[in-house]
Amino acid sequence: MVDCFKNLAIILISAKLMGLLAKKCKAPQVVGQILAGLIIGQAVLGLVAADSFIKTLAEIGVVILMFSAGLETNLRDLLKTGPVALCVALAGVLVPLGGGFLMYNIYCSINPDAAMGGNVFNQALFIGTIMTATSVSITVQALRELGHLKSRIGTTIVSAAIIDDVIGIIVLTVVIGIEGGKDDSGFAITGQPIADVFIKTGLFIAFSFGVGFLMYFLFKFLDKKFYHQRRIPIFGLVLCFLMAYCAETFFGIADITGAYVAGIILCNLRDAEYIAGKMDISSYMLFGPVFFASIGLKVDGKAVASMGILIVVYAVIFGGFYMIFMRPQKKEQKRVQAMINEMEVGDTVLTTGGFYGVLIDISDEDVIVEFGSNKNCRIPMKKSAIAEVEKAEESK
Repeated sequence: MVDCFKNLAIILISAKLMGLLAKKCKAPQVVGQILAGLIIGQAVLGLVAADSFIKTLAEIGVVILMFSAGLETNLRDLLKTGPVALCVALAGVLVPLGGGFLMYNIYCSINPDAAMGGNVFNQALFIGTIMTATSVSITVQALRELGHLKSRIGTTIVSAAIIDDVIGIIVLTVVIGIEGGKDDSGFAITGQPIADVFIKTGLFIAFSFGVGFLMYFLFKFLDKKFYHQRRIPIFGLVLCFLMAYCAETFFGIADITGAYVAGIILCNLRDAEYIAGKMDISSYMLFGPVFFASIGLKVDGKAVASMGILIVVYAVIFGGFYMIFMRPQKKEQKRVQAMINEMEVGDTVLTTGGFYGVLIDISDEDVIVEFGSNKNCRIPMKKSAIAEVEKAEESK
């Protein structure tokens, strides 16, 4: 039992150090925390194993994370972005499903020995279904660290990811039904499991609205009576765990979806930010790092044929990480810096606020911009507030 304290210490320190390294590379800390788990796990160093204790803490961590995301959601934006989120979710399922199905068929046609036996069509469907899987929790944490979780775009992405999970369950049920739900002729597909998924999803939505309506007014009363007291976050956490349990146990919906709905129910309370703040403390200190590190811990290095292949895989990961996150940012930073260095008095500029003006003075860090034709509006501002520059000779 005492080994759990050693494992927690290793996970927390490695997750923090790798998180800081990722932050230095202008990437979300969650990326570093996942890599930390991969390094200290069985795939590389073998210092920590993903035992039942770690898995339990990780599950609590992801539930609290999704509860916090729901608390920070703008309900009006959520309602406005609903149709867009549905379209994004559908594309997020259909594109990888079709792509995985097509690529597996092409691969098997080129290399017939690669087929795992049986019906290649069904195997391709399973491969495509696997490709539809997403990680809502990683998306939420990345958006939060980048400062976009509360934005309309962030709300759309999170909503689409939640819907994507539900659609993914339906797709998986259909695919399993194709393989296992045939009659004696081998062609008919039983509709009962698929119907069950639709029925349970509909019941969960109805349950969420009913319970949400009652819980909102109950918490509104409690919030008024015990405003800014610690019992409110405790009651909120109880609701989070109960909704997570009900979603998974009675409706077959992921527990994180239930937790997110619990956050949505409470997001319009006066104390919503206070509750979220209390959740963030435990999530940041313990549960969050354990959850993200546990993702890396689950990678089994023994499944890789040789260490050479493992090194190639890691090289591809780091290479993709550099190409996706670091290289574009460095190129953009160089472009902006070059533009600022070449600014001269008389150039026309566009500020980040969307205003056009003319440079009349430049210092080391600041500029003075003249707005309007009457030449009476002159405003000093930081160079970083300049978005575009048009040279004086080009504007003539």
